[in-house]
Amino acid sequence: MGKVSFKPYDPSLLINEFGDPIRAGDLVVAEPYVFNYPFQGTPAFLIRLAGPVRTSRLKTESGQTYESLSGVGPNQTIVAFSAICAHKMMYPTPNISFIGLRKGVGREPQTVIHCCGDDSRYDPSQGAQVIGGPAPQPLACIVMRHDPKTDGLRAVGTLGGEMFKAFFDKYEFKLNIDNGPKSKQLCTSTTVCKELKRYSRQLQGCPA
Repeated sequence: MGKVSFKPYDPSLLINEFGDPIRAGDLVVAEPYVFNYPFQGTPAFLIRLAGPVRTSRLKTESGQTYESLSGVGPNQTIVAFSAICAHKMMYPTPNISFIGLRKGVGREPQTVIHCCGDDSRYDPSQGAQVIGGPAPQPLACIVMRHDPKTDGLRAVGTLGGEMFKAFFDKYEFKLNIDNGPKSKQLCTSTTVCKELKRYSRQLQGCPA
């Protein structure tokens, strides 16, 4: 079925609400952060894990293969993924988020991306591969670049099974209410990043 290649988009520097660059060293381990990329209406997770992230061999729903990227930043612990669940495309909204992070239980990894809407679970240390539930493919990777001089982070593209067209088709009306007509516009040279608990007013807890 072929391979999935890196898809470049215009680079966007991650900044906070005051316009200051997000620094990799300031990220809290296992605290989910959200930024929009590559479009202004498509949320993504930024996650700092406890240990280094290595590459993983993955496959999309259509059978295309790809190799996820290793982590970036100090000790290669920082990863980013589309926050659009691969099953029914649930995503963090300003009002509520049914998808987030929790601690792993049993044989699960230490940190799990969990969508409470359908119980799909993903391993962020293995390219967000599916470890449970009905999701048919991993979350798409958001490709990050780290500048060791400034400790800043930039999103530069995607890798894996993008779902943006289907996402816009399904949620265009709601996205226009939340974000106005800019949702389908590509991100500019900067994109605001904040903790999920501040991005969404309510976090729907998932039973482990």
